[in-house]
Amino acid sequence: MEKKKKNRLYKSFQYALEGIWTGIRQERNMRIHCGAVILVVFAGIFFKLSLTEWCLCFILFGLILALELMNTALESVVDLVTEEYRPLAKKAKDTAAGAVLVAAVMAAVVGCMLFLPKLFLLFV
Repeated sequence: MEKKKKNRLYKSFQYALEGIWTGIRQERNMRIHCGAVILVVFAGIFFKLSLTEWCLCFILFGLILALELMNTALESVVDLVTEEYRPLAKKAKDTAAGAVLVAAVMAAVVGCMLFLPKLFLLFV
């Protein structure tokens, strides 16, 4: 039996980028999160965020997008394993979706903490 040759590093990146692109193309919530990222970037430019504020935003962008991709992967695997209703399959899907929701809500709270004072200063 011949040992399978390891993939080159660039192939790993290619597969990862393909997965990200698939998530964006096929998952409505991923597109919503990407839209939110774009809006926050424009708002950050407008309000001239500090380096620390930008770092916080990018950490949260990465967290939410990564969790959304993991949620998609988990849902795909569950659907691959069973087409019938199973309580454990529902639990797995719901808790993964819940993880994305928790991160998104916390990111929105942080976003309010960052942007509302700056927005308030525009009107004062």
